Amino acid sequence: MSGSSLKFGTSGLRGLANELNGLPAYAYSLAFVRMLAESGKLNKGAEVFVGRDLRPSSPDIAALCMAAIEDAGFTPVNCGVLPTPALSFYAMAKQAPSIMVTGSHIPDDRNGLKFYRADGEIDKTDEQAIGTIYAALPADLTARHSGNIAESATATSAYEKRYIDYLGRSALKGLRVGVYQHSSVARDVLTDILTELGAETLALGRSDIFVPVDTEALRPEDIRLLDQWAGENRLDAIVSTDGDADRPLIADAGGQFVRGDLVGAITASWIGADTIVTPVTSNAALEECGRFDRVVRTRVGSPYVIEGMERAKAEGSTTIVGFEANGGVLLGSDSTRNGHTLSALPTRDALLPILACLSAIQEQGKPLAEIGAAFNFRIALSDRLQNVPQEKSGAFLAILKDEAGRKTLFPATDAIIRSEAIDGVKLFFHSGNAVHYRASGNAPELRCYVEAANENQAIELLAMGLDIARNATKDA
Repeated sequence: MSGSSLKFGTSGLRGLANELNGLPAYAYSLAFVRMLAESGKLNKGAEVFVGRDLRPSSPDIAALCMAAIEDAGFTPVNCGVLPTPALSFYAMAKQAPSIMVTGSHIPDDRNGLKFYRADGEIDKTDEQAIGTIYAALPADLTARHSGNIAESATATSAYEKRYIDYLGRSALKGLRVGVYQHSSVARDVLTDILTELGAETLALGRSDIFVPVDTEALRPEDIRLLDQWAGENRLDAIVSTDGDADRPLIADAGGQFVRGDLVGAITASWIGADTIVTPVTSNAALEECGRFDRVVRTRVGSPYVIEGMERAKAEGSTTIVGFEANGGVLLGSDSTRNGHTLSALPTRDALLPILACLSAIQEQGKPLAEIGAAFNFRIALSDRLQNVPQEKSGAFLAILKDEAGRKTLFPATDAIIRSEAIDGVKLFFHSGNAVHYRASGNAPELRCYVEAANENQAIELLAMGLDIARNATKDA
């Protein structure tokens, strides 16, 4: 059994919707629940929760997932359209696994499946086990759609209650917040929560067709809309999420997008984290800002952040927050504020960072831009070289890992003082600048990330970094 575009990436299974929508969706769901059953983590008849995003293909794919759950001897629970973290939170509270049908931020001709054990996201070992079971399924396996399983809104209600109880109903009173609704599964949930917390909300940009909002690479039209809405309305912030609400989009009062790793840092500081866990792509200022006792760096991908949080907890950290450069926040430990406890939720969540940033505005009496500026983040830019095979990326990265080798590539005018090889290779220069290269896990691409003191330096550094990589990986 195969699906040419379908594979596990940094967060779940993804591929073309027309390839997933059929036997593969059924078969991967079957492999998932069988993997759990074979490892003793799912008993016959147990509930498995299923949710979906607003892509046109998602209802059919969800019906295939639920049919597979039924045919394997378990009980599917149809949670309908809801945020991915809402599904995960509710299923974990019920000590049950779950499947989210979503392609996250990618275009609607694609879709995917996110799998969760009863204790949270599956890991890379689980992915391999699912793949093995999937590959061994009989060639004559046929798929079917489930019957008309009634939707339950209980999971969504529990998620809303989680944050309303934690912050209190007047926590955001006096704030005026624009909600960029587009086709996010959180568009109504987010508006409801903000209203319950006392904020005045303004609905913006609701769409009946799917809009692929990527919080790491905003479309030019998104940037224009944020600027336009900020200019036309007196707003303290504009907030949104990607398609399945595990990544936030936050703009300040001037309509300027707040980068995801800064959103994560503001959130962790607001919670009072002693330890943060974040990939190497997040800004180097995290170690320098003095807000956190410990900064743990990981490879890119939520499974690695979760692994880092678990390791930090085992090593004695008490309040742990994980986040990625896309702004998705993972709460690695319970958090208590003003006598109210927020339970750990070790999966990416867009609502927590949105609420943390808005609460910081309210509590500090400062605009979000000023709050963010206090972290002294360096300017960061990134780009990629396409059509670079893995073997060429690997050879280039091997040169960079060698001290003598990298000196032949970079000019001596700004000496390299240290390097990291957690995920690709990140080089740190005497000036404070940094260049990071890593091969994409999803495509034959070599990614380049840079950090510099100002935008002009960052632009020049990125151009230089790409030129060095291009020359080193081109055909002889």
